[in-house]
Amino acid sequence: MRVYLSVDMEGVTGLTDPEEMRAGGRGYERGCELMTADANAVIGGVCAAGARTILVNDAHGSTKNLRIDLLDPRATLVRGPGKPMRMGQGLDSDHRAACLVGYHAMAGVRDGVLNHTWMGKEIQNVYLNGEVCGETRVVAAYAGFLGVPVALVTGDEAVCAEARELLGDVETVAVKKGVDRFSAELLPPRVAHERILAAACRALERVADFAPYRVEPPYTLGIEWNSTAIAAGCALIPGVRSAGPRHTEFTTGDFGQIMALFGIFAMIGGQVACGSGIYG
Repeated sequence: MRVYLSVDMEGVTGLTDPEEMRAGGRGYERGCELMTADANAVIGGVCAAGARTILVNDAHGSTKNLRIDLLDPRATLVRGPGKPMRMGQGLDSDHRAACLVGYHAMAGVRDGVLNHTWMGKEIQNVYLNGEVCGETRVVAAYAGFLGVPVALVTGDEAVCAEARELLGDVETVAVKKGVDRFSAELLPPRVAHERILAAACRALERVADFAPYRVEPPYTLGIEWNSTAIAAGCALIPGVRSAGPRHTEFTTGDFGQIMALFGIFAMIGGQVACGSGIYG
């Protein structure tokens, strides 16, 4: 049985500070260790339930965060920038289940720890077929497009609630309870990892209970940017249209193009924002 892990960082056990998730930031190295430990807990759980092939995708920021030297040797790791499918890189229809590890709530959720959607400074909101959505929905929809169900989501309480509302009776593990965007009540790593391992095992044991999350095509990705300059730059991409001074839209029948477009948006958005010398 093949299992896929997409591992983000904002929802990882013990982390609340953006510095802990940025290379060179205060606490970053420890953050990478905690991120790897959360992934290892999932790997342990799915292996206990019969998984034989586990692919882990480093889905945060630089995508160079997970510690390969600390990763459970029963898994392999996709690492590094330039991945066309970004947070879904390596996922295919041969996987029996997908696990979203260390995920966070969508932008604007008051008690969502480090809440944002894809780009914390450049993007105000993301919409899929007219409905506001977060990264959980985007990646679950890509998995559903490939026929793969999401079986487990870990992160803070807010993203777990988001996942259950979206996916139904999916297994979730809340490793922290948000107080505000940069503060939370935390579980000790040992407790969190025990809960993650147990939930991952349950998720795979009851994988037949989960159906792929389907969004009906065509798929329209809408982005509400924080900058008119970024919106104008992204609207130059073939197929992307301007839907307002700070809004762009893109429609396709292939959800893989949605995933790939996020990578292009990140490059353009980052360059325009840095070039302007201002945010806001």
